[in-house]
Amino acid sequence: MEMILATKSSTPIIGQLATIMGWIMDGIYRLLNVFGIQNVGLCIIIFSILIYALMTPLQIKQQKFSKLSAIMQPELQKIQKKYKGKNNDPAAMQKMQEETQAVYQKYGVSPTGSCVQLAIQFPILMALYQVIYKIPAYVGSVKDILASAVTNITGVSGYTDILQQFITDNNMTRVRLVLDGNNATSNSVTDFLYALSPSQWKTLAETSQFSGFTDTLNSTAKEISHVQNFFGLNIADQPLTYIKAAFVGGSILIAIAAILIPILAWATQMINLKLMPQAGQQGNGDSQQDAMMNSMKTMNTVMPLMSAVFCFTFPVGLGIYWVASAAVRSVQQLIINKHMDKIQIEDLINENMKKMEKKREKAGLPPQKITNQAHQSAKNINKIEKGMSNTDVETRAKKVEESYKNASNAKPGSITAKANMVKAFDERNKKK
Repeated sequence: MEMILATKSSTPIIGQLATIMGWIMDGIYRLLNVFGIQNVGLCIIIFSILIYALMTPLQIKQQKFSKLSAIMQPELQKIQKKYKGKNNDPAAMQKMQEETQAVYQKYGVSPTGSCVQLAIQFPILMALYQVIYKIPAYVGSVKDILASAVTNITGVSGYTDILQQFITDNNMTRVRLVLDGNNATSNSVTDFLYALSPSQWKTLAETSQFSGFTDTLNSTAKEISHVQNFFGLNIADQPLTYIKAAFVGGSILIAIAAILIPILAWATQMINLKLMPQAGQQGNGDSQQDAMMNSMKTMNTVMPLMSAVFCFTFPVGLGIYWVASAAVRSVQQLIINKHMDKIQIEDLINENMKKMEKKREKAGLPPQKITNQAHQSAKNINKIEKGMSNTDVETRAKKVEESYKNASNAKPGSITAKANMVKAFDERNKKK
């Protein structure tokens, strides 16, 4: 695996976000340094907590949409069944689209509501990964530690060939030198130095071509090793390195600590997945949807396992990030779940409709009244949720659908029937 650390990401948006996050990470490092603490591993943990805490509002919005989406599913599925097999009929497809849009409008949400939240979160998470994986590129305080050694090395004639031979001899597969002409760039030399283990630093200092600044290399090695140390593990090293070392006389305790990184990465992600709201697991007769559900189950099982496997060969620092971020998300999810349990469906509809009205007002559009049918559905759903918490998903869906039918086929003269009449009157006026 290649490791290009000091070169910042050039991807639009992600690169800019990563730079901003790098300033935050560097600020955390400098703040800890005021108290005499110089530890990149601790910075990663604090950084992860801070970033995910700032993303909490986005998580809440996404789960509000998911809660309403689960309620809308019986209606949406009913529309899909109604127009099943009519894909080649443009008129039918147009009608299906209109009816589907009407359902979303009834609940005050947009079909792309969830996508918007994900679209915002994705570049943030990618930028976060860039900062963690490329510490010297974004954390100037860490890069500064290596600056003197980089200057001395790049001043030696033929340094590129010397470093390349060192990489080959020490089997440093995660590092490659980036050339500018015939010479390695200073950034790639920084990458090389950041990836060195304490023993490799010692070997480098003993290289005859670098004998003129051995003291600089030794002092840099001591400082960077201190910064990279996390409970005896060097965050630039791989857990697998420590496990192999244990078989040839290395520390067993350090090897155990290294093994804990992948195990905790798997465990924390599994806990996080368990805490996430899950869609109904029973099929509804739709083979495509059932296949998608099964795929999600498989992915939720495989992804944590893949993270554990990757952790063995990825830098310890990246494993620390995965563990810390999953733990933070789990705590965050517990808080969000408690918050969401207190929110009624009807309140969500009202909240969404108020936001929609503001948007329509800004756009110069007439107000759109909250439909009585939506309110009635919300009330019925709330009753079902309170009285049938242990009932299977399929039964609940049937109850919801029955409630919808009762609302639409209300007894003449009843309050619901009058509400439906008002709704029909409003719809006729809109068409005029």
